[in-house]
Amino acid sequence: METLNLIETFSEFKELKSIDRATMMSVLEDVFKGMLIKMFGTADNFDVIINIDKGDFEIWRNRQVVEDDQITDPNLQITLSEAKKIDEDYEVGEDVTDEVKLADFGRRAILALRQNLTARILDLEKNNLFQKYRDRIGEIVTGEVYQVWKREILVLDEDGNELILPKSEQIPTDYFRKGDTLRAVVIKVEMRNNTPLIVMSRTSPVFLERLFELEVPEIFDGLITIKKIVRIPGERAKVAVESYDDRIDPVGACVGMKGSRIHGIVRELKNENIDVINFTNNNQLFITRALSPAKISSIRIDEKNKKADVYLKPNEVSLAIGKGGLNIKLAGQLTGYEIDVYRETDLEDEEDVNLEEFVDEIDGWIIDELKAIGCDTAKSVLNLSVDDLVKRTDLEEETVKEIVRILKAEFE
Repeated sequence: METLNLIETFSEFKELKSIDRATMMSVLEDVFKGMLIKMFGTADNFDVIINIDKGDFEIWRNRQVVEDDQITDPNLQITLSEAKKIDEDYEVGEDVTDEVKLADFGRRAILALRQNLTARILDLEKNNLFQKYRDRIGEIVTGEVYQVWKREILVLDEDGNELILPKSEQIPTDYFRKGDTLRAVVIKVEMRNNTPLIVMSRTSPVFLERLFELEVPEIFDGLITIKKIVRIPGERAKVAVESYDDRIDPVGACVGMKGSRIHGIVRELKNENIDVINFTNNNQLFITRALSPAKISSIRIDEKNKKADVYLKPNEVSLAIGKGGLNIKLAGQLTGYEIDVYRETDLEDEEDVNLEEFVDEIDGWIIDELKAIGCDTAKSVLNLSVDDLVKRTDLEEETVKEIVRILKAEFE
């Protein structure tokens, strides 16, 4: 029975297609010779013949024939009378080769051999998995959700290997159930307690970059290069692209006809807004493009301190800042500049009044709410309709109407 179990273990080992033949042979020989050394003190006089294709093996022992009364080491020597039982023609001094049956080793030895072989198989599988995924860092992997926990999701790849998608690496609006298929990029592979830990991410900029490579052939072929990606997962992303071929419009190629290419990426990222921007070494132009969709009137750049003062018309300020300040934040990360937005003043605006002047009539938190959408003067608020103000802030309609009444009274 033990012999059969050992053969089954050997067959399992043979089925590991990912382990090369040379490694397989080496490990099997080591395991068998280790057992022989433990039992006989040496394995030098043994030949272990392994048949990988059939999944079995043979062990042959070489011994020298000596007179019956001169034997000193039964492992290296065989008596003449014993040799003649094998073949009548053997003489003293000749070498005898006979097969050693596994059953002769005893139950405990076979069990130990099987455990050792199983342990080596597991170690090889773990090391092979570690090497495989270490080479795949930065690649997108598709897997099936096997278990959903509070802090992470356990995912199985096509070979049944376990991958981890932590909560911190999931898009805030991600929702997966057991059996769902998901895509993520491999970001970290390490050995923990002698077991490979493979961590995936859907929030990494690398994930977005790989999605673009899948959707846009020109990027995959190297005709268009992604210079930089910044993103706030699930909310907004900005991607700077550059083409080395003047005939190719990098932004148009990434977006596709009627947005056909970008739509697939947006769906994968749970409707994350993606701005594709044409990269340029002209910092002023790059900042202008990065603040899209706002239209910039003028820019003053401080190269030494990496700061940029951007001037816009009053109705463009909120566009430049974006919902929750995301647009200006991402533009700063993309360009590497600290961007400050200013309202462009003209003769009419000289009579404008800062909202801080109304602290006696309007609560401070309401003024902060208006500033958050780029309205820091009375006229900048009055330039927007009541509906716009309600949509862009968390203020009630009645509150907005009261604010407008107070501000209008200032100019009457």
